[in-house]
Amino acid sequence: MKKSTIWILGVVMGLSFLSLIYLQVSYIEEMVKMRREQFEESARRSLEQACRNIELAETRKYLEEDAAATEKAARLSKEQEKSSVAHVTEEEIVEHTEHYYVSSSNGLNGFEWKMEVRSNFPRTIISTGKNIPQTSKALQEILKDRYIYQRALLDEVIYNILYTASDKPLNKRVNFKQLDAFLKAELLNNGIDIPYHFTVTDREGVQVYHCPDYTPDGSENLYSRILFKNDPPSRMGIVNVHFPTMDSYIFSSVRFMIPSVIFTFVLLVTFIFTIYIIFRQKKLTEIKNDFINNMTHEFKTPISTISLAAQMLQDPAVGKSPAMFQHISGVINDETKRLRFQVEKVLQMSMFERQKATLKMKDVNANELITGVVNTFALKVEKYNGLITSELDAECPWIFVDEMHFTNVIFNLLDNAVKYKKPDGELRLNVRTWNESGKLHISIQDNGIGIKKENLKKIFDKFYRVHTGNLHDVKGFGLGLAYVKKIIQDHKGVIRAESELNVGTKFIIVLPILKNE
Repeated sequence: MKKSTIWILGVVMGLSFLSLIYLQVSYIEEMVKMRREQFEESARRSLEQACRNIELAETRKYLEEDAAATEKAARLSKEQEKSSVAHVTEEEIVEHTEHYYVSSSNGLNGFEWKMEVRSNFPRTIISTGKNIPQTSKALQEILKDRYIYQRALLDEVIYNILYTASDKPLNKRVNFKQLDAFLKAELLNNGIDIPYHFTVTDREGVQVYHCPDYTPDGSENLYSRILFKNDPPSRMGIVNVHFPTMDSYIFSSVRFMIPSVIFTFVLLVTFIFTIYIIFRQKKLTEIKNDFINNMTHEFKTPISTISLAAQMLQDPAVGKSPAMFQHISGVINDETKRLRFQVEKVLQMSMFERQKATLKMKDVNANELITGVVNTFALKVEKYNGLITSELDAECPWIFVDEMHFTNVIFNLLDNAVKYKKPDGELRLNVRTWNESGKLHISIQDNGIGIKKENLKKIFDKFYRVHTGNLHDVKGFGLGLAYVKKIIQDHKGVIRAESELNVGTKFIIVLPILKNE
């Protein structure tokens, strides 16, 4: 599959997952908003009904007291008029008729009062001088007028009672335990079954009462309602209710959506990781193919040289010339060593991939070791009309290393400098040693083609080689610098590279010092 196709599929799938998460989050927000509005409406409705019940309870209380007082007065009057009356007039009947309350009942929407008109007279024969139907009709008219009159009096009495009650302080008018019971009942009727706290304040905001377990937690969401709203403004009270666990109660309704969002997010992360793995595997495949191509070129040259030399040895004329025979034998030997060295490099990297290399550590003077490498490598540099110099200024050069592997590290870095020299410039190499911060520093600097900044951080990766397009200017496996970094790390050291394109490259090695002279 092409890289562009993978990118398109990845972008489409990624946008789909992000859109799905966005829709889920939006749905949760909308559900929370709707749930909060429903809760607020239910809380306000419950508070309003509880306040109304308190007002009705107060009205009932005073009316029952008034009715009891009226009934007591009627009984006293009845006891005083126990004497029998044989003949009475209609006006006397009206005069001795009493009108009072006998019962009351509390309904869901208020109180229903029943009235009964009853005569205080004992059962006697009433005569008005008229016939019975006329007397009954006249009596009904009198009682009707009396009822209307007494009802007006009742309204006035109730008004006077409530007006007198409004002069009392709130703590005398309100039974706070009853208010708490009303609040709890109304909240349950509206589907709210969570803890709540309430306070009662006057018009000025002075607290008159608060529930025994009152805490201010959750008071930022406060619901208020005026108590005795028909009273004069200066006498009005306010009931305030808040719910400490309101937020958790609201979010509990959408809790089932949270796992869905988490699973979708996990799928998104998994998808991104899968795309990353696909690109990484594709890159590794390209590197592997590049490695195979380079390895084929590296092996093909010595193999073809050995094959050609073997064919020349079959020529009888070569056998007659000892000098020619020795030259051909030398070529075969050199190319065989070269081929063996390339195979060793691949095997070494394979070994390093599995486990740490077995190093034969010993005390080594870095200045002396580098001097030997520079002298040996000078012949190769001079072949390209170059110059190699050294500045071995380290006063404490002793390190604890594997001499063979550390020598290969220096050779590899110098060999890279020769490989990546400028084609039209003079090769210049410089090797330095110095002590800094109690450690040994070694630098190898060249004036070659340099490395781009985007490639600089990858040069120590296994099989990685800086190239242009699909063509490498220098053949190789891309294992040299990976080998160098592995050896330095096994010696508890670090290596870094500094480079500028078309200016040159500098490798700096930092190793711990074994001892000081």
